[in-house]
Amino acid sequence: MEQQWLSRRTREAEGAAEGGFDLTECVREPIHLLGGVQSCGSLVAVDPETGVIEVAARNTGTLLGVEAVDLVGGPVTRLVPAEAFEEAVRAAGEEGGVPAALDLPDDATVPDRRLDVSAHRRDGLLIMEFEPRGAADAGARGFYQGVRRALARLRSAGDVEDCCRVAVREVRTLTGFDRVVAYRFDGEDGPGEVVAEDVREDWEPWLGLWFPATDIPPQARRLYRENWIRVIGDVDDVSVGLHPSVREATGAPLDLSQAALRTVSGFHLEYLRNIGVRSSMSVSVLREGRLWGLIACHGAEPARITPEVRSACEMFGAAFSLQMSAIEERERADALVGSTARAAAVAEVLGGGRLGEDLGAGGGPLTDLLDADGVVLRRAEHTLGAGEPFAPGLLRALEARARTLTPGVVWCTDRLAEEREERKEEDGPEGGAEAAGPGGGVEAAGGGPAGVLMVPLSGSGEYIAWRRPERPMPRQWAADPSTPVRVGPRGERLTPRGSGAVFRAAVRGRSLPWTVGDRVAARELWRLLTALVLRHAEVLDAVNEELRMRNVDLDSFAHAAAHDLKEPLRGISNAATFAMEDAGDGLDAVTLRRLRTMQRLAGRMDELLNSLLHYARLGRAGLRVREVELGDALDAALEVAGPRLAEQRVEVVRGTLPRVWADADRLDEILVNLLVNAAKYARLDGERRVEVTVERRPVPPAGDGAGAPAGPERVVVVRDNGIGIPAERHADVFDLFRRLHGPTEHGGGTGVGLALVKRIVERHGGRIWLEAVPGGGTAFYFTLGASAPDPA
Repeated sequence: MEQQWLSRRTREAEGAAEGGFDLTECVREPIHLLGGVQSCGSLVAVDPETGVIEVAARNTGTLLGVEAVDLVGGPVTRLVPAEAFEEAVRAAGEEGGVPAALDLPDDATVPDRRLDVSAHRRDGLLIMEFEPRGAADAGARGFYQGVRRALARLRSAGDVEDCCRVAVREVRTLTGFDRVVAYRFDGEDGPGEVVAEDVREDWEPWLGLWFPATDIPPQARRLYRENWIRVIGDVDDVSVGLHPSVREATGAPLDLSQAALRTVSGFHLEYLRNIGVRSSMSVSVLREGRLWGLIACHGAEPARITPEVRSACEMFGAAFSLQMSAIEERERADALVGSTARAAAVAEVLGGGRLGEDLGAGGGPLTDLLDADGVVLRRAEHTLGAGEPFAPGLLRALEARARTLTPGVVWCTDRLAEEREERKEEDGPEGGAEAAGPGGGVEAAGGGPAGVLMVPLSGSGEYIAWRRPERPMPRQWAADPSTPVRVGPRGERLTPRGSGAVFRAAVRGRSLPWTVGDRVAARELWRLLTALVLRHAEVLDAVNEELRMRNVDLDSFAHAAAHDLKEPLRGISNAATFAMEDAGDGLDAVTLRRLRTMQRLAGRMDELLNSLLHYARLGRAGLRVREVELGDALDAALEVAGPRLAEQRVEVVRGTLPRVWADADRLDEILVNLLVNAAKYARLDGERRVEVTVERRPVPPAGDGAGAPAGPERVVVVRDNGIGIPAERHADVFDLFRRLHGPTEHGGGTGVGLALVKRIVERHGGRIWLEAVPGGGTAFYFTLGASAPDPA
């Protein structure tokens, strides 16, 4: 884990130093299990159920009057009365809660000494900490009045910078430290910047300086999230060990994560000595559960920070965190008001339904909305973009991430290359390009974006995203970031920070940060898009209702065609037949010819009505798609079309005929019509044949044929060597009632067969097209949609 904490570039710069010092030793150190406490107080760990002491600090004899070896295994009532212990158990509450302060009665074990006691639970034990109270610790009334004034000033802060300035000034007043800074992290695991400072005049100012991420390793940041205050009374203090040093129940030292007296890492003590600090305190600042930064305090001399002061500073830190959140919410509200106006131009585009047109023309209001250099919209399998393009790999990565997010939740980064690098390291060398994260293989130096903001539109990977270019940002470092760790004088291993030298370096691979206003504007646009989709859905519902009514009308027409029209036709045909029979030989030739024409036209009209009804019903009939043997379907089709092929002396050739997914009855109908078509338009002389097979071929694009063909797919082919079709008539053959020859030529027909074939193929979700030249035969190709698995 420690190897993956820093990015590759940061590890190369900060991971090792001359003299053999490896910084990962700091990362691996279990600072919550160091097995010691600061000597300014003492500690015991007690089983809360039995009251038996399991662990004790080795200085209990000096501070509490009973040696640790005598306390362990005995009752806690040797130190505190039973009533005080029961109060401690109640006050400590559940494990992980805030340590509770207690008042010991006057008859406590230690004579002539008052003690401050606090208690908390950890690993099933009640940990009690004891700190001597000095005579100068009185005057609580005046102290808490100062705390109230500090909180009032904090509440008056109007923005983040003002809030930080108030915080450092008031904390220094409360504690008396020589330097107090507000230290903001650049991301939870990134370097830190001093954004506010209150410092004595003869100390070097740190305001505006950056400190490398390695100053505070991951396990320290983890403890800062869990224990909001940390005090070091004296960096030269000799830690006091615990008895026993390792707990039998866990095989590890006592976990002191929440202990105020917890001893300190030697690495950190060395660091403080190198910057001339003898005492320190830090207060955690959290935003939405994440570590935003610290209020860090430094003193030139050892200091004793009483429990009252610690509690007040911890409360102040919590109030500071809440005030920061309140300021952010106010900024968010202000940004929402501003974003409404900024989104007005976009709303106008959306309201006119010209989103695609506007994107194609340059993006205009959409890119200006977030001060971006490019925008892309991915919706319904279509990608529209404007401005600087997004690389294909980045588009795929954004789509994958959008599928994991709730629609409307804004995701953004101003360091895309680092995001990609971190994802790649998490997934390992086998992760591949897609696992590399949203960077998609695009580095800012290569022309790709350095920052991206994306809003998912749905849970199916649809999104709108903006991009920003790299913007190098200068920083002033308190230590040379290229060599943050070097062997120091007198064998010290960490170089002093904050010396007179200030190192200036530009940060690359970052874009202009996305502000609260940017995020709010993007979400507002998502809201507008959602509203637009809902309006379109209402329109679509109205259109569907109109189509439903028209289908009802079509059904009425079909019923009329089936009954009201066909019945008079049968009457006309029968009347002509009866007239000819009744007149016998008495009819003259002209009258007989006219009656026979009436019969033929009535029959023709009846055939056309039958074809029309079949075509109309086909569009509404459900398909029963299943796996079908194409060879069996050809056999069934030949039972119908075989006599016609034999009459025209057309040989049937079978090629590769695998299984396909289709409605078996409708597939038979496709093959029958194409085989009959081959018989009708067979060549006039020479060998006649028709081949049925399956091939892999590119599928032409839909619609007007614009665009590139789709990749090779499995295609059913019916290919003959007949008279062929002129190129300009290829599209006409699929039109209803369209014949390329006279009614009596090439076997007649209604001109419905190929229209039916096209309708059936499209009902399967497939495509049909042909290739033909006059005198060179015709090949019909068709697919049956995506419902069928395509074996390799």
